[in-house]
Amino acid sequence: MKKNVLKKAIAAIFAVSALSTMTLAAEEAATPNNAGNYMSLVIFAGLIVLMYFLMIRPQRKREKETAEMRNNIKPGDKVVTIGGIVGKVCSVKDDVVTIETGADKVRIKFVKNAISSVEKPKADKVDKVEKKNEEKTEEPKAE
Repeated sequence: MKKNVLKKAIAAIFAVSALSTMTLAAEEAATPNNAGNYMSLVIFAGLIVLMYFLMIRPQRKREKETAEMRNNIKPGDKVVTIGGIVGKVCSVKDDVVTIETGADKVRIKFVKNAISSVEKPKADKVDKVEKKNEEKTEEPKAE
């Protein structure tokens, strides 16, 4: 809802500035100096392009990265929710993520959009844990 209001406000600002630019252009067209007419249109177009590259494009890039991060959540990943809950992903089904948190291993279900960041498990830690498990399962050699 807020995005729509913001978009409408920006559109209104551009409409007002476009009308004022066109009014100035029309007034300058009546004068023999046409260079000012084109200059004001170039400045207006430059402002639109500048606004696109400074505001709209980076926002779309962040949204794309966030959506990709949420779609790549797998069991075993450590996640932080928007509310600050930290846990380990147990299962992922459609738009629902179940995380395990705390020493009691409490399981909580969240919508994927509630995940703010993901930490992938490091391969070094997984390898170390697997090596320790292998060492424990090996029987000591009798001499």
